[in-house]
Amino acid sequence: MTLGVTIGKFFPFHLGHDLLVREAKARCDRLVVLVGWKPGQALPGELRAAWIRELHPDVEVLLVLEDVPDAPEPWARRTIEVVGEALGGRRPDVAFTSEPYGEPWAAAMGCRHEAIDVARARVPASGTALREDLGRHWELLTSPAKAHFARRVVVLGVESSGTTTLATALAERLRTVCVPEVGRAWWEARRHLAAPWTEADFLAIARSQAALEDDLARLANRVLICDTDPLATTVWHRRYLGCRSASLEAVAATRTADLHLLTAPDFPFVQDGTREDGPHRAEMHGWFKDALAGRPYLELTGSPRARLAAALAAIEPLLRWEPLQAP
Repeated sequence: MTLGVTIGKFFPFHLGHDLLVREAKARCDRLVVLVGWKPGQALPGELRAAWIRELHPDVEVLLVLEDVPDAPEPWARRTIEVVGEALGGRRPDVAFTSEPYGEPWAAAMGCRHEAIDVARARVPASGTALREDLGRHWELLTSPAKAHFARRVVVLGVESSGTTTLATALAERLRTVCVPEVGRAWWEARRHLAAPWTEADFLAIARSQAALEDDLARLANRVLICDTDPLATTVWHRRYLGCRSASLEAVAATRTADLHLLTAPDFPFVQDGTREDGPHRAEMHGWFKDALAGRPYLELTGSPRARLAAALAAIEPLLRWEPLQAP
């Protein structure tokens, strides 16, 4: 069995790194990927390792502390030590890199070296360029890295206040993904049942909404637009069951958004065959404000065009990332 090894910081994990791992594992029977880390880094080693494991569950991903001199010989000794400890004394047969250090590193380990896309002809990705300007080089990030860095904007509000219209328009203008409302699908699925709504129903909706958001974040173009979130589900629980839910609020507390957009019910109610008209809309709007206390949010009023313009203006500053500190 041919044992291969590659090493890097993967800071962040981009498509060039992904090519390296894909090519390497195709050229050996078993591949070990070493992820270098240091304490206090902006992107912890375990996070970067998780990104690689997500896309390549068939490789062995190991963390290696960067506490040796930055030269081929010390890193060869550390690689043999780490790989041997994990794999019962096995030493690498082949080392894969796309960097100049690859040949001397492999030679110091006593194994052969295979270079992959050293000229960056297949994937013109640069970790340095990405760290300096994530937004400009967004398309070179892998999907789990996109999910991590994507700004999350949640649109929420009472019935017939334009939430879905606004969320859809924002996603279209920003050329990104809009996360649909899971609760709506639940309502459609059970609308003919006589069984009352329960706390368990709302918990399932909130967890499903969060899971769908996290999955679709992998497709986001810099920003993810969400048509509701678990925080909004807590308000709907209060509306339908007449009380608050500590369990549901605990789920919502684990979720963060860069911005919430609260749509005001300041235009005529439109009945779509499922909505409940009445004075509760104004009361619920107040509940949404209470739920958003301490979170970044903007209340939107006026025409759909005015709301879209105000929302875009609020989102624009979010799409400028501070440079990542060099690893």
